[in-house]
Amino acid sequence: MTPADRKQVAFITGASSGIGKATAELFLRAGYAVALVDVNDTAGKQVQEAFAAIGECHFFQCDVSDDAMVKSAVQACVDRLGPITAAFNAAGIDGDLGKPTAETSPENWHRVIAINLTGVWHCMRHQIPVMLEHGGGTIVNCASVAGLVGAPGLPPYVASKHGVVGLTRTAALEYARQGVRINAVCPGLIDTPMASGSMGPEVQAALVEQSPIGRLGQPAEVGQTVLWLCGEQSSFVTGQAIAVDGAWTVM
Repeated sequence: MTPADRKQVAFITGASSGIGKATAELFLRAGYAVALVDVNDTAGKQVQEAFAAIGECHFFQCDVSDDAMVKSAVQACVDRLGPITAAFNAAGIDGDLGKPTAETSPENWHRVIAINLTGVWHCMRHQIPVMLEHGGGTIVNCASVAGLVGAPGLPPYVASKHGVVGLTRTAALEYARQGVRINAVCPGLIDTPMASGSMGPEVQAALVEQSPIGRLGQPAEVGQTVLWLCGEQSSFVTGQAIAVDGAWTVM
């Protein structure tokens, strides 16, 4: 459990847009110093500039599929902001859409897995030792409803997100008695640039029509769940994959 008097430092990947960006803002407003981590250098610096008036934050460029870059970003965060007490591993891509399993290219498969799954492992493998050394912490990994159910035409994405859920549960068991809690959030259809870019208005409208709640989710609604999972209010919650999906997965 994270001591209340420690400086609260959050390490957030995918922080230049969408869920990662919204979550970073929420953490800043909650009093955390925030490492804004993203592969997009220009967008990351713009977010840092926009958020500077809210609280202490710094942008670190990092491709999560590169283990050496992740190690460097984690160390740079510790050196500049302090030891990490909370992490949200949100960086991810959807890859090529609409290709069934036998038609998925090896290039697409390996790229999606490298970022969405191996990237999360890279982050955890460098975040956890910092937390163990400095009194514990919390990690939330961004999976998806596609980590809980199947989704035709997205085999590498679905496989990667199921992998994130499995990795989360395994690591949670490994570190539960060492002061590190690890959970996953599984967003449904969220109003983000990635979602808008991967489907046309007609497809999006059809999915909204099928949704039990009848609307898109907002990035901050996922971010609020992440913030709760990283706080003392959720101190008995670990190893969980929490759907933030407007009841999509219970239909």
